[in-house]
Amino acid sequence: MNDTTLNDAPIKIFTGCASQELSGKIAESYGSALGKCSILRFSDGEFQPAYDESVRGAVVFIIQSTFPPAEHLFELLLMVDAAKRASASRVVAVIPYFGYARQDRKDRPRCALGAKLVANLLCAAGVDRVISMDLHADPIQGFFDVPVDHLHASPIFVPYLKSLNLENLVIAAPDVGGTKRANAYSRFLKVEMAICYKLRKKANEVSEMKVIGDVAGKDVVIVDDMVDTAGTITKAAELMCEMGANTVRVACTHAVLSGPAYDRINKSPITEMIVSDTIPLIVPHPKIKVLSIADLLAEVIQKVYTHQSISDTFI
Repeated sequence: MNDTTLNDAPIKIFTGCASQELSGKIAESYGSALGKCSILRFSDGEFQPAYDESVRGAVVFIIQSTFPPAEHLFELLLMVDAAKRASASRVVAVIPYFGYARQDRKDRPRCALGAKLVANLLCAAGVDRVISMDLHADPIQGFFDVPVDHLHASPIFVPYLKSLNLENLVIAAPDVGGTKRANAYSRFLKVEMAICYKLRKKANEVSEMKVIGDVAGKDVVIVDDMVDTAGTITKAAELMCEMGANTVRVACTHAVLSGPAYDRINKSPITEMIVSDTIPLIVPHPKIKVLSIADLLAEVIQKVYTHQSISDTFI
């Protein structure tokens, strides 16, 4: 894919510690090797990333998901700063999973707006562009003062769902906030849609849930941007099975899977959970199918580098 004839500045792709496996796949798909970088670690835990090759005048792409611990985010900020101070012509942060995205609004008094703060930090560090995937909320793009390419995992999920040949397919949203995403899938696949209505007493705990739509005798696929503790999706799957669904699958971009998630998935009636590799799985699970976004991100990186439109990457 590498085509320097369309761009005077060479391209260099680097990775942070959080996304090394995915970054390797992206570089391989792009047709180049990952750039050389290292981290100096001090005795007290402080660390300092550095580039082990020149980036002067280069277009630098830094791939790093920002899931916990917070060092992943700080490492990305330091790598952006180091590239700018080393005279890179442009620095693009490729953030497959954008952490702190759930803090996108003030939903209670005196709380932090984490997503906006992270955007400010990245801009202050000197990033020129951001590429991310399935942000928790679309308005997060507006938190940045630089261009944001907001990608979706649908180009990898839709072909897989088609390959399953489910004759009675229904797409479901796990909550009212996910109806836009579910509607996009249902319209493209030309199938019906269902919506789960949920009430929360507190974060990560669903107190009540109802299903709007007909799922009896159907093969349901719940689509979502992320699964954290898996409380919502397992509760939704149980409710849909009680309402007569044949099978229930889940398609989520970001497999956060913290706390009791693995145990809940294991005990649930979910047939299969389809996820991307924006976040590496802690341990493999027989119900979890991982589809790689490497080819998609490599294509977008090439188009951003050569100033081409990325519109045709959307489904």
